[in-house]
Amino acid sequence: MPDKKFRVGSIDHVELFVPDQYEAAKWYDEVLGLSIVPEYEFWAKDGGPLMLSSDAGRTKIALFQGEPRGIRKTAGHHRVAFAVSGAAFIDFIRRLESISIYDDNGNQVESWDVADHKKSFSIYFCDPFGNRYEITSYDYDVISDQLQALPLA
Repeated sequence: MPDKKFRVGSIDHVELFVPDQYEAAKWYDEVLGLSIVPEYEFWAKDGGPLMLSSDAGRTKIALFQGEPRGIRKTAGHHRVAFAVSGAAFIDFIRRLESISIYDDNGNQVESWDVADHKKSFSIYFCDPFGNRYEITSYDYDVISDQLQALPLA
C-alpha cells in the first residue's frame, strides 16, 4: 500500500529582519494593518520574533531583530514556514528516517532536531538551493505526547 503523500497546510509566517522590531511593527500596523499577536509577544523579549498578523494569527510576519536583507533584487526571503496539524507534524518527523533533508550548515535533519517553542513545535531545513523552510504546528499537547513515544536516536 503506497504511503499517503505529505502535504503542507498553509504558510504560517514569513521571517524578516529589521533594525528595531517595535518600530517596524508600528509601520506594518499603520501601512498593512498587521498588529502584534499578544500571546506570542514573549518570544521577542528573549531575542525571538515579534509576531504580527491581520487575521487572528492564521498568517503571520515574524520580525526578528537584525540586519535587513536590503533592497537587492536577489535578497529573497529568510524562511517560509508551513503550518500543519499535530498529526501531520508527527508524520513529517517520522518521514525523516526515509528522506534526506539538511539544515543550512549541511547537517542532515533528524527527529531530535525538533524545536520546542513552548506553544508550538517546529523543524527547520533547506531546499537543495539553500532556501530555508520550516514545518510548524501549534497542536502543542498532541505533538508533545507523540514525541515522547517516538524513538529519538
